[in-house]
Amino acid sequence: MTHDHDLVLKPTARQTEAALAPPAGRTGGDLVIETLHGLGATTVFGLPGQHALALFDALRRSSLQYVGLRVENNAGFAADGYGRITGEAAPLFLSTGPGALTSLAALQEAAAASAPVLAISSQIPARGLGGRRQGHLHELRDQQASFRDVVKSVHTARTQSQIPSAIAAAWESALTVPHGPVWVEIPADVLAAETLLPEVNAPDALPEELAPRPELTAVAAHLLAGAERPAIIAGGGVVRSDAAGKLKVLAEQLNAPVVTTFGGKGAFPWTHPLSLQSWLEDRHVTDFLEDADVLLVVGSGLGELSSNYYTFKPRGRVVHIDADAGKLEANLPALGIHADARLALTALLETLEGPREDATAADRVRTVLDLVRDRIASQGLDLEQGVLASIREALPAAAPSFWDMTILSYWAWSAFDPRRPNTMHSAQGAGGLGYAYPAALGAAVADPTKPVLAVSGDGGALYSIAELATAKQHDLPVTWLIVDDGGYGVLREYLTEAYGTTTGTELARPDFVALAESFGVPALRTTPESLAGDLAKSLAAPGPSVVVLPAVLSLFAATHLA
Repeated sequence: MTHDHDLVLKPTARQTEAALAPPAGRTGGDLVIETLHGLGATTVFGLPGQHALALFDALRRSSLQYVGLRVENNAGFAADGYGRITGEAAPLFLSTGPGALTSLAALQEAAAASAPVLAISSQIPARGLGGRRQGHLHELRDQQASFRDVVKSVHTARTQSQIPSAIAAAWESALTVPHGPVWVEIPADVLAAETLLPEVNAPDALPEELAPRPELTAVAAHLLAGAERPAIIAGGGVVRSDAAGKLKVLAEQLNAPVVTTFGGKGAFPWTHPLSLQSWLEDRHVTDFLEDADVLLVVGSGLGELSSNYYTFKPRGRVVHIDADAGKLEANLPALGIHADARLALTALLETLEGPREDATAADRVRTVLDLVRDRIASQGLDLEQGVLASIREALPAAAPSFWDMTILSYWAWSAFDPRRPNTMHSAQGAGGLGYAYPAALGAAVADPTKPVLAVSGDGGALYSIAELATAKQHDLPVTWLIVDDGGYGVLREYLTEAYGTTTGTELARPDFVALAESFGVPALRTTPESLAGDLAKSLAAPGPSVVVLPAVLSLFAATHLA
């Protein structure tokens, strides 16, 4: 049985006229560009290579904005930042072999954080596919295999007629929850050959909705309505699905305290009376969550960081909502609901009847936060808290911030108020170095009307220092705070704690101020006392800037090691 009577299959007169007289001089690269146009893409990140020349030549003829970075991995991070801010799939153009492989760490982070990135890479000529080892430049036995375990889906266009369908399928995959990076590869000769195919119209690539099963939300609503001490853990899935507003309504209706994971920062208002903030690495908060008789976990897989290093052992019923079926009950037995966070929270709100009264919830939250504050205060880490407070003071509430794997970021995960949803981002998903600055550049491309802050240590900064040229070339409003402690500070602490000394963590560094100025980027050296003022001035100035803070910071004591 078919249902094609609902489809309009006959081309319009205008479509027919255009299809029969396609512009001359087009190549397979133009089919890629036309498909992206049709899907609604506006911006492309990447770096050219010999096999991808036709792709970039077609890009030159288009109205797509191109932002070229200096290293493929940084281009991937920039696409990640763009995807997180816009919620749109961010095209990333790469070349075969070394260029493609250099993007792997960035794509792993995009996968961990559910950032929609559409990577399109060239391949060796089609006749060499299949592991024939013909000795082509950049040749790999199976390039696609290198990405299959990292991205959501892989797609190959072996002919020009396959290009629109392959890219449309990848686009749909990237934007279907859970969002994530996808991989498309096209042989260099397919990209370069002249095409006689008509121009590509808008392909159909609507992402699939992932609604919850009603029998499961009925049980979940029943459990939550009857709970005596409900609590909520909100993860990155809430932010990615733009469900923060629905989470707030649900928490208030249930009178349920909410803790946000490091990936879910901003999913719930930091200063709300029901907010347990993000102190997931604190035993007081873990104890509170373990005492909940019904715990709603939404958009988090309860991995290592979100479970206080797997020490979290809830005693009540757990309701687990996640768009990634692989994460459901991966760490705890639960009533698993495979669904998009926004749709699942909507279903719960429509199912619950009336508010749940609880006059003690806010007091219990305040008591836990007082215990956390006392524990941190007892460690004498005023410098670290002062630096974090200065950043918060200087950064406008709506401005996004991107944090590298550095001691200050570890603090920020637990202690920084992001003020708004989808404004604080880090590489805590995969944990690689060098994320913050290129991702911040991607965010600035997405919305150049807001200043963007990137925070790195000196070790992480050297991973992406070349992108100062990108920031200058595109005049992107990113202020880069580099905390210079002379090496890999987090690893220095870990090694010293484990072995009594450190190895391989101390680094010779450039003069970051002079180096930034050599790129034409204004820079200054600051102190903890002058940080708030210097940072505010830099963020208010147009274009890129660098602020260097020489300081040796310390991590707060983790309770899971006690």
